[in-house]
Amino acid sequence: MKTALITGANKGIGREVARQLAAKGFHVFVGARNAKAGRKAAEEIAKQSGKATFLEIDVADNDSVTKAVREFSNSEDHLDVLVNNAGIIVDGDSAILEISDDLFRKTLETNTFGPLRVTRAFASLLRKSKAPRVINVSSGSGQLTDGADGWAPAYSISKTALNGVTSQLAVALPKFAVNSVCPGWVRTDMGGKNANRSVEEGADTIVWLASEARQDLTGKFLRDRKEIPW
Repeated sequence: MKTALITGANKGIGREVARQLAAKGFHVFVGARNAKAGRKAAEEIAKQSGKATFLEIDVADNDSVTKAVREFSNSEDHLDVLVNNAGIIVDGDSAILEISDDLFRKTLETNTFGPLRVTRAFASLLRKSKAPRVINVSSGSGQLTDGADGWAPAYSISKTALNGVTSQLAVALPKFAVNSVCPGWVRTDMGGKNANRSVEEGADTIVWLASEARQDLTGKFLRDRKEIPW
């Protein structure tokens, strides 16, 4: 059975990705720092779609990530797909000249260092897969091509940097498929009620990369299953 770990999977896009991959026959690990919410999501996905296991993980905390690797290894000897979905927008992230260093650091810690930290920690388990895949959930706001419009600058810069992490990992891990995804503006707690995409639409390219895309598709930034500019 193929295995997949999705961080930040207790709600929103992450949860929908976990649900869809479970329905496709993956043993899905629902990664979340909130144990109560994560456990509930895993139980509901398991009832609805397939095999799902909660995995407590705070991507901003080295000790938590190390512990998560140990917990994962207790039940599985390999990881096929890692979806680095966990991300935050910190209150007050509204103007580049006004955000504090602490706000910026907190945003980068989760959105940029987090995916790198988790990928590094799970790399040995991913190497045991026949077709390892790493999918970093980024944002169009992180694009250097027309991406900067003044909205949430710390968040946007953290996603620009995440795209840099993606390209570096793709080179460092040549047998892996490592890509960034822009899910679009999605109706989640982060995206808000007025967003123009459903969670199903937001999850589509991520699920496709995890399950159907060519293994030699790597080092790219994608939206709607098509490559977009960095």
